[in-house]
Amino acid sequence: MINDAEKRTAILKVVSSAIAWSASFYPQPWLNWNRKSTLGLTIDFPLLNVVGFLCYSVSTCSFMYSPTIRSQYAARHPVSPEPTVQFNDVAFGVHAVVLVALTYSQFFPWLWRFKVSPRQKASKPVLGVVWGSILAVLVVTAIVLRRSGWQSQGPQDWAWIDVLYTLGYVKLICTFVKYIPQVILNFNRKSTVGWSIEQILCDITGGVLSLIQLVIDASFQGDWSGITGNSLKLGLSNISIAFDIIFIVQHFILYRGQDDLTIKEDDNLEQPLLDP
Repeated sequence: MINDAEKRTAILKVVSSAIAWSASFYPQPWLNWNRKSTLGLTIDFPLLNVVGFLCYSVSTCSFMYSPTIRSQYAARHPVSPEPTVQFNDVAFGVHAVVLVALTYSQFFPWLWRFKVSPRQKASKPVLGVVWGSILAVLVVTAIVLRRSGWQSQGPQDWAWIDVLYTLGYVKLICTFVKYIPQVILNFNRKSTVGWSIEQILCDITGGVLSLIQLVIDASFQGDWSGITGNSLKLGLSNISIAFDIIFIVQHFILYRGQDDLTIKEDDNLEQPLLDP
């Protein structure tokens, strides 16, 4: 039985993780606005963010509000039939889509009149991830339509919940890949100028709190399979934390002390060299 203290603790963790992660989307577009430039930020990062958070939002909204998806989840998790997706996950996803789309739009000079390097274009591997993700979702959707149509299926059959799981894995892949070009770009420039460290500090805070929230949710339900049942949140938290640590080391240790006055912006360094 959950007591009042446990309920208050759970609510605090939910609210704290939502605030920290939501706040992480503001520093980068604000930094771009102040500098009137996107130099120092790879376009791969916001592009994969747009794709990933669109998938995340569709997935969380469906798990939260779709009777069909919730019934299919219950059929596959009879011990703990309630998805561990919370309202803060839905609000976070929708809010994230708006902010990452805003950041991505700042790479269009005709819209914002910011300084953008002609080499700030999506790399081939990242475009491969984007188109590959779209193809994967379409293939799984086609399989579900062919095997089951619009009818409800048993727990072992192909069902619409599998499309949502595919969207979740797309988000997981996008989250992992999106950090790599930025790490490489910072390394090539020997600087984190143009890359907001504030967003990373908020992100790592949200990642840790989100992981704690997932564990608390599962413990309250008395079924630890709730953690693996929400593998998306578990994976996102761990991946984000790992890369956030890398960025913190780059900013505060490896490239400490660099600023706009000491770094010469070089268009030749704005491509993270992922392309052959």
